[in-house]
Amino acid sequence: MVTLSGWIYKKREFGKKIFVDLRAMGNREYLGRIIQVVFEASRMDTEEFKTVKKLGQESFIVVSGEFVENVRAPGGVELHVDKLISYYLAEKPYPLAKKKHSPDFLLDVRHLTIRSPRYQRIWLIREALVDYLREWYKKDGWIEVYPPILTFTACEGGATLFVLDYFGQEGYLSQSAQLYLEVMIYSLGKVFSLTPSFRAEKSRTRRHLTEYWHFEAEAAMYRFEDILKAQEESLAYAIRKLLENDRFYEWIKEFRGDMDILNNIKAPFPRITYDEAIQILQTKGINIEWGEDLGADEERILSEEMETPFFITLYPTEVKAFYVKAYEEDEKRCYSADMMAPEGYGEITTGGEREDRIDVLIERIKREGFDPQNYFWYLDIRKYGSVPHSGFGLGIERTLMWILKLDHIRETIPFPRLARRKTLI
Repeated sequence: MVTLSGWIYKKREFGKKIFVDLRAMGNREYLGRIIQVVFEASRMDTEEFKTVKKLGQESFIVVSGEFVENVRAPGGVELHVDKLISYYLAEKPYPLAKKKHSPDFLLDVRHLTIRSPRYQRIWLIREALVDYLREWYKKDGWIEVYPPILTFTACEGGATLFVLDYFGQEGYLSQSAQLYLEVMIYSLGKVFSLTPSFRAEKSRTRRHLTEYWHFEAEAAMYRFEDILKAQEESLAYAIRKLLENDRFYEWIKEFRGDMDILNNIKAPFPRITYDEAIQILQTKGINIEWGEDLGADEERILSEEMETPFFITLYPTEVKAFYVKAYEEDEKRCYSADMMAPEGYGEITTGGEREDRIDVLIERIKREGFDPQNYFWYLDIRKYGSVPHSGFGLGIERTLMWILKLDHIRETIPFPRLARRKTLI
């Protein structure tokens, strides 16, 4: 005898038989699956069978019975019920009973939308992706740390800061944990973190969120090539581990269809310079000049014909943040690299070597419009025992969006924060 509980996803009645598609809970292996539950009048108490007939979508039930093989049932088995142990009735009609809804409506009722098996699978794959990234870094000797979310110094451009009042002092929501991770390398050597980051960007592309989860790492004595190697090897490892899980493999295949690109992923990834990227874009008729940053459209064009992630390296110093180390042979370029996901998805990581010359750093901070005094602690780590070091940040949502080949980044996070939406749950 098996006891099973969960929410009614769909229900079909055929005379004295009722078939329920159940989103089961309890056993982790049930998550992301639909289990067919069969109620037969001849097998159950009459009143219990009448109760089942009244239950609508999202009603919760606890039942007992036995599993029976059925090749037509999801997963090849179904539960034949002997007893309805308990239930919790959902109101009718259920707001998502219809098959088609607009994206805006689905965001309005996001608290209901995310219940579906489709989203369950996205959340489970997302969790595993993060677990496997953590696994690679811990095996490689990195230490997880926990930087603050409330900050008092800007890491990226000031225009994208969310400003708040901290007991009369101006504070900000973190744009990145990077500066704090740089502090931590002097304690632990190689560190990483997973934190939310906030960008007050007005971008309305399919890949922008104002709040996203940022997997970031910094390491002492890592040069430019060292940090590129860490990024490519950790991502390739995480994807391989996902595909080794039969359940995840089938789910990912359902989302994206063709699996060749993921199946063939391996480090090292190709590298092209920013100069080469500009030349490619110009030959394709794109109006862009050297020194301009690459936007979503340019990244899409560069990556849509690729069949593996790749790096764009040595960006112009002026388009990158103050902490990026300038290239010794030509200080108009810097040791910065973006990893691009193929198939048109574009940037998923940004990283590089950090500027360790304090005079250059102070000048760059001033040019950004910031006061060096506010960065006294960051400058101190250059004064007292500074070493070459490098790091990067990976956007979990963008990476997952590419792995599952989703159309919009809002699908990758339970409660997406988007610049165009003012009404949020």
